Amino acid sequence: MTSDTKRTRSRRLAVRTTPEDRELIDRAVAASGTDLTDFVVTNLTVASRRVLADRTAFTLDAEGQRAWERINRRPARNLAGLRALMERPSPFTEA
Repeated sequence: MTSDTKRTRSRRLAVRTTPEDRELIDRAVAASGTDLTDFVVTNLTVASRRVLADRTAFTLDAEGQRAWERINRRPARNLAGLRALMERPSPFTEA
């Protein structure tokens, strides 16, 4: 993140570590040439995006894309049980 794009940080994040973890983190911070806050925020953000990636975007190779398209071109099936379920009144609305 460049100085032009830095956002104002207004929320504190506290973490407890073992002495060994903290030493490792401090070495990585020094090796990256940044400060602890930038290092932690950058790497937590990257890790968070990685964890959430399969919940927000899907990437397929060429064969996976073709398989996905074949599945989506199939006609919908009439599932009586699903139809009955969808026709029931919602339990989340007031009658």
